[in-house]
Amino acid sequence: MALLSCNNAAFAYDGRKVVSNLNFTVEPGDYLCIVGENGAGKSTTLNILTGYLPPTSGQVLVDGTDIAAMEPADLADKIGYVFQNPDLQILEDTVFDEVAYGPRAKKLSEDKVKRQVETALAATGLTDLADAYPRLLSFGQKRRLGVAAALALNPRTLILDEITNGQDAVEKERMMSYLKALNEENGITVVLISHDMDTVRRYAQRTIVLHNGHLVFDGTPAKLFDGSINVERWGLRCPTATAVGNALGITATSPEDFCSSISMKGERQA
Repeated sequence: MALLSCNNAAFAYDGRKVVSNLNFTVEPGDYLCIVGENGAGKSTTLNILTGYLPPTSGQVLVDGTDIAAMEPADLADKIGYVFQNPDLQILEDTVFDEVAYGPRAKKLSEDKVKRQVETALAATGLTDLADAYPRLLSFGQKRRLGVAAALALNPRTLILDEITNGQDAVEKERMMSYLKALNEENGITVVLISHDMDTVRRYAQRTIVLHNGHLVFDGTPAKLFDGSINVERWGLRCPTATAVGNALGITATSPEDFCSSISMKGERQA
């Protein structure tokens, strides 16, 4: 059974459709990126999946159950949602208490809260900052704090809105490595929005493209960027390394892959 299912889901605001006829599933273990130009309906789609916005038509199922009558809090142990702006999620005065907020709201024992918080902090590299004041953290650390707070409820799925925005290259690499490990080692399903096509090509297993509120592509990043599809018509760009690799007949998901492939090709031709 799919973890999440959108069945002809749509959302309209003041009579204007923002997304229409969304039909897709999210399966256990997926690493899915939702992409599209500004205004394509990406954040609205995430809000529909997490119950923050009820679809104006169609339905969203979580583990086969329609979530129409549920509140976002009812889904917290199934879906962890990390907002685009990390400051919107900060409520407590220490990193530990911030991550503990959800488990305590669920009335878990303090021993269990402690175990789940420590596990979440370790997974996101924040153990040494447990006593720190959250609002004084760096932007990247606040992003990881949002992920830790979601993880503390042991969700099966993490949904993240533009998680790498505003981060430098080091923080971005660190965050994406954490998410990759959570997906591959812990089996957590990851769904994220990203404008960074290099990140999408490198990390995603599957990509959905939204354009003018409609789903126009659902497949692998390799297929999306292999040169057979004009992605620019959807407001996207092909990752640099992949575009150059396509022109030279080389498969490359990153600059490192590109250089390695060029080197191997040169050795074969020598």
